[in-house]
Amino acid sequence: MDTLRIFPRALLLFALLFGCFVIPDLPARDVEVLVEDADLEIPLEGALIRSWDGTEYTCDENGRAVIPVPDDRQVVIQIAYPGYENRRITIAAGQNRASAALRLGGVLENQELVLEAQRPGTSETKSGRSVAITEKELARTAEIGLIEDVMTSIKLLPGVGYTSMFNARPSIRGGDPGDLMAALDGFYISEPYHWGGAYSIFDPRMVQSARLSHGVFSSRYGHTISGLLEITSKQPSSENTELDIAIATSSTDLSLSFPLWGKGGIRAMGRVTYWDTLVWAAKQLNKAVENESLALIDAFTTAPYIRSAALSADYQFMPDLQWTFNSYFGGDGVGLTYESEYDTEKLQGSMMLDGDYRNYLGFLITGLTYTPRQTMLAKGTFGFGFQEMTAEGLIRDAITARYSEDFIEKYGPLLEGNSYTTPDANMSLESVNTILNAQGRFDLDWQAGGGLLFAFGLQELYSQWKSSSAADMLVEITPDYLIPGFIPEARLIMPFTYKVDITNHGLITSAYALGEYASPDQRFGAELGLRLDHLFIIGSGFTLQTYPVLNPRLNLDFGLLKNAGPIDSLTLTAGTGLFSSVNEIVNFIDERYGIQDFDLRPNRSWTTVAGTKIDILQGFSFALEGYFKYVFDRAYLTYRPNVDSQGQSAQDAVNCYFDGRGMIFGFDLQLQKLESRYWDGWLSYTFTHARYQDPHGSQTTGVSLDGLYGDGLWYYPSFHRFHNINLVLNFKPLRQIGIATRLGLASGRIKTKTGAISFYPVQQIDAGGRPVGPVIQKYRRASRYDDNERTTWSIPLDMKISFYIFNQRNKVQTEIYLGAENILSLVYRSEANTSYNTYTGEEDTGSNSANYEMPIPMVSFGFKWSY
Repeated sequence: MDTLRIFPRALLLFALLFGCFVIPDLPARDVEVLVEDADLEIPLEGALIRSWDGTEYTCDENGRAVIPVPDDRQVVIQIAYPGYENRRITIAAGQNRASAALRLGGVLENQELVLEAQRPGTSETKSGRSVAITEKELARTAEIGLIEDVMTSIKLLPGVGYTSMFNARPSIRGGDPGDLMAALDGFYISEPYHWGGAYSIFDPRMVQSARLSHGVFSSRYGHTISGLLEITSKQPSSENTELDIAIATSSTDLSLSFPLWGKGGIRAMGRVTYWDTLVWAAKQLNKAVENESLALIDAFTTAPYIRSAALSADYQFMPDLQWTFNSYFGGDGVGLTYESEYDTEKLQGSMMLDGDYRNYLGFLITGLTYTPRQTMLAKGTFGFGFQEMTAEGLIRDAITARYSEDFIEKYGPLLEGNSYTTPDANMSLESVNTILNAQGRFDLDWQAGGGLLFAFGLQELYSQWKSSSAADMLVEITPDYLIPGFIPEARLIMPFTYKVDITNHGLITSAYALGEYASPDQRFGAELGLRLDHLFIIGSGFTLQTYPVLNPRLNLDFGLLKNAGPIDSLTLTAGTGLFSSVNEIVNFIDERYGIQDFDLRPNRSWTTVAGTKIDILQGFSFALEGYFKYVFDRAYLTYRPNVDSQGQSAQDAVNCYFDGRGMIFGFDLQLQKLESRYWDGWLSYTFTHARYQDPHGSQTTGVSLDGLYGDGLWYYPSFHRFHNINLVLNFKPLRQIGIATRLGLASGRIKTKTGAISFYPVQQIDAGGRPVGPVIQKYRRASRYDDNERTTWSIPLDMKISFYIFNQRNKVQTEIYLGAENILSLVYRSEANTSYNTYTGEEDTGSNSANYEMPIPMVSFGFKWSY
């Protein structure tokens, strides 16, 4: 253990010593840069370019300038021009031409193009590692719908499994949805969601770019075995005052940015949703069409809401020292009261459901970026965050039903008449879950020359998980003992009181070191890194020590062709590496589980990726990647109902295991048309084969809540889909009109194979084991896991039509848009198993929807005003 404590310090000392060396001059190449107006497509003459060595260049009358850049690394051009918004583009290593399209912004003076080395974590697409979405692509694919969300765009990328409109937790290349980790400017956010995962907290207007890393990504990042969502926040302008207002059907968004003496800026953002109008309209529609799904709208007492605010700032103290700040606070919730009375030939009764859900989360991040020399960059970041989720619920019901003739024939002598009335059922739940975390990291990049780059880093992540819950429920069990006077095969309904008050602390220490190489002719590149992660748990009255895990990673890049006829470039990539993450089970570990030191292990995966990418003239790009992923040491729970006649807690029937496995393979392909005057977009296809195993599983409840797959069976998890196809097309027939479309095709998810519906007897008892009320007749349907049982395909279709108005005098841009999501819901919906009434056995033939989408298209209308 002493060695482990010394290792990170040694890395830091090693990195600092490197900074004292004299760095040789780097070879350079000429790159032609074209700057033009994004809407009018006219060159912007007079833009200034200042390279990292201080040399200045000016764009000619054609908007072109030739600038030297380092020959063995990529750089980022930060673009600005009088009257236009700032923008950054990446010039890849070996690239000889670059272009940038600027949009009108506020009034600027003496603006320049600044060339700077790429900072650690800057978003970009890397074959075999990640795929990025730019700010402009986010505007077209994420700024649509009732809630504008970056995850709307992420769900369209290759390698991402289809979820639904109200689900922002996709499966990434066959991985568990809960394993997707988000990082905002390097700050990890494990639960960045509103409404329990329906939408993410990432407003497209607060994001400069987003990158989904689902391959063998850099050792800089960890805490995931499936996918990492890296969000680069939008920085405020240092020269312009900017104002953005968006008013739509269900929300209003406001963004204001103003400069700080030309050295930085402050940006404030806010969002308020108002679904009350939508809820009222749905209630009126339900009165007209009497749709079963729409009927649930009547239950809302508090319409779903989101309230959020964000504040960001940056300041350039010196040319080589920059300070950044990001903060966010948001809240969401919903309240409902559902009352129903029914009176049919077979069943009479009433039910009342009263529930309330509230969620608050926030974080604060601050950091310093220091460039002690031209080829060295150091960055320190610190932040803390919190989240509190509260749920309260109350259920009351009472039922009167008639026994069936078959039931009377079998159990007649034990029954009291031809009908029964269940005792009043009263169930309640109160739950508060709180997460606190603080984290800091230090990153150092050193460009050593000759195509070599070295990077080192230290990271510390502290978390506190607190769970306080109390529930009074009625549970139905099969007793493992005979009760005198009861029907031998009868199941029991009995009161069950559950209370938990757990507070756990986790400390994750991480360190990494990596080296990158790029040959001068860009024919070969490599990245070799090693990451170390160590977890230590402190609970109430116990501690848990774990073994440190080492995660080596290797990527190789080969440039096969360049500027060969119609082929601009052809590359081949291959990578392999190990990854680890902390399972959410540790949040609720209790000393009664009997876990000892070194029993607890992080989730692990070994991932191998190979791919190719070809860029063709005229702005087309094609990428193909195949991958294999082996998951091991995956945590899962087994739960066997073991409540005794005194209603004791079932806590002792829960066991934690850390030997779960998974075998995943597949491939992604994407054909993309890069941004052009009249149209752009992409077509992607993803094939995924993912099977998991819980060796000790028997009525298993794992992280993915797949509770049917026990006895060591290899199974397809509930989130798995074989095929996912996404088509994104953006048409611009006129400069004032834009049409954005999103069409998806997703094969079905696994479902159970069902059999006949049959009756069985149930007896209710009190906490002392005494009978309460008469024998109850209930129904159940035989079901079992089957590899071949799937829901039908899902076909989501969304569309947005935008009208743009440009005012050349005051630099104001206005967008008026009309959008519709889930357009095909009126004529098609994915189908799963039907539901049935457990007291009458009657099957509801209209209840076979495979998701929780609304049965009507979700229409949105609004306008956006930018200055």
